[in-house]
Amino acid sequence: MARSERWPARFEGHEYPQVIPEPDDVVAGDPAPWAALAPEARQGFTLARVLERLGEGGRLLENAPIPDDPLEMAAVADANRADVVHRSAVLVAMFEEAGEAHVVLTRRSFEMRVHRGEIALPGGRSDAGESPVSTALREAREEVGIEEASVTPVGWLNPIVTFASGSAIWPVVGLLDERPAMVADPAEVDRAFTVPLADLMADGAFLEELWRREQPRPGADDEGYFPIYLFAVPGDVIWGATARVLTELLCLVAGVEWPEGRRVWA
Repeated sequence: MARSERWPARFEGHEYPQVIPEPDDVVAGDPAPWAALAPEARQGFTLARVLERLGEGGRLLENAPIPDDPLEMAAVADANRADVVHRSAVLVAMFEEAGEAHVVLTRRSFEMRVHRGEIALPGGRSDAGESPVSTALREAREEVGIEEASVTPVGWLNPIVTFASGSAIWPVVGLLDERPAMVADPAEVDRAFTVPLADLMADGAFLEELWRREQPRPGADDEGYFPIYLFAVPGDVIWGATARVLTELLCLVAGVEWPEGRRVWA
């Protein structure tokens, strides 16, 4: 595949405090998966719409258990199958205002040892024997003060599996009756905020870059490139695992193909 635009501009003029690591090589990727939708089709995402699409996609907890066995998760893993020994979960917490679903996000503390200053979904490492749902709810309470009783867990998105390091992240979708009153734990969270799904799908909010590193990565194309998704939000940029989770959510809600669904991992 020919790559014509090398080192593309990243949200030119948009300022953000975190430092995104640069790969050995980067080129422009594809347009947003929802780019062909009319503007009016990229807004008006109610919680009822979210529930409907989760059901159509077989992602509701009531009738589709979260994938747990590595054999089930191999299609979205970044290396050959192996035991998952490090288990984490994140909460995709959503509420509705003025007919639009919003999602809760955090900026990790700049004092953290890893991933400092990055935008993330509330979440963290599971305790021994703890389910993904219990982990996601507990972490949301500890990080931003969202009480477990205020969240209705309804569904899930594909686990992010790194068999090479034996770790996996389970995204759990939970609904709130109203905007939460959040109190961030300063030891872990620099900022807690929300963003409408429609804003993430607006023109200019999404960017796909294709990265290539000297050390080949499983799932890369024939030239060694693999996709990285980024979203511009006020005062920051979402990328990495959080952007991957949000991209899948938005594709599901908008009824368009999720790019990761056609990747072939080796």
